[in-house]
Amino acid sequence: MSARIHPTAIVEPGSELGENVVVGPFCHIGPQVRLGAGSELKSHVVLAGRTTIGPNARIFPFASIGHQPQDLKFHGEESRLEIGANCLIREGVTMNPGTEGGGLLTSVGDNCACLANSHVAHDARVGNNVILSNNVMLAGHVSVGDFVIMGGGSAVHQFVRIGQHAFIGGLAGIENDVIPFGMALGNRANLAGLNLIGLKRRNFTREAIHDLRRAYRLLFAPEGTLKERVEDIAEEFAAHPHVHEILDFIRAGGDRALCTPRDAKDAT
Repeated sequence: MSARIHPTAIVEPGSELGENVVVGPFCHIGPQVRLGAGSELKSHVVLAGRTTIGPNARIFPFASIGHQPQDLKFHGEESRLEIGANCLIREGVTMNPGTEGGGLLTSVGDNCACLANSHVAHDARVGNNVILSNNVMLAGHVSVGDFVIMGGGSAVHQFVRIGQHAFIGGLAGIENDVIPFGMALGNRANLAGLNLIGLKRRNFTREAIHDLRRAYRLLFAPEGTLKERVEDIAEEFAAHPHVHEILDFIRAGGDRALCTPRDAKDAT
């Protein structure tokens, strides 16, 4: 079946719509947009710019996807926005393409859910299976790993990295990098342990969770420098790949600040 387009919708020449696409009333699709097969635009959706959206997207009213970034340094360079397969984009969501200062690309992975009024800014990199709850704000150049869940109203500062399987609490303000598997709460946010509920839901073994908890306690112990603790943990947990995901994340950040526990009890 070819695309079904409501008579009030505007689909610009040059755009590409996959098979079985449904375009609801009062939508506007720009001339450089590529919309994957089986996708549905409910109504009043605007797709602009050099935007590519994978198959089976569901996009709800008043989403604005692909308009120029909210960056005063942007001067019309040909940047892109790429969204993966099976994504849910709810009412009022905004996503902007990249800028010259960030590689000219903003990307969102497969199976993501971006709930009402959430925002993905220029040059952000969002992994697969990520949930952005209502009113989540990702600033420019933010990196979000796979399986991250962000609670409603949380905000992430420019250039911050959030590791995979992390959980960000509602209304949290994230100004420092969050380690993989970490749980960050508060404004300004601090680590409050590991995302144990998420790990159990994703079928991590009891042994793997136990190893991550031991490594977490050692990582944020008061003795020594962070670099020394990282090297000690790497040696002790040489055969534990999930622990090394945390260590690799920290090493990749160089001298970047980490979100850390506020109290000693949060490091247990």
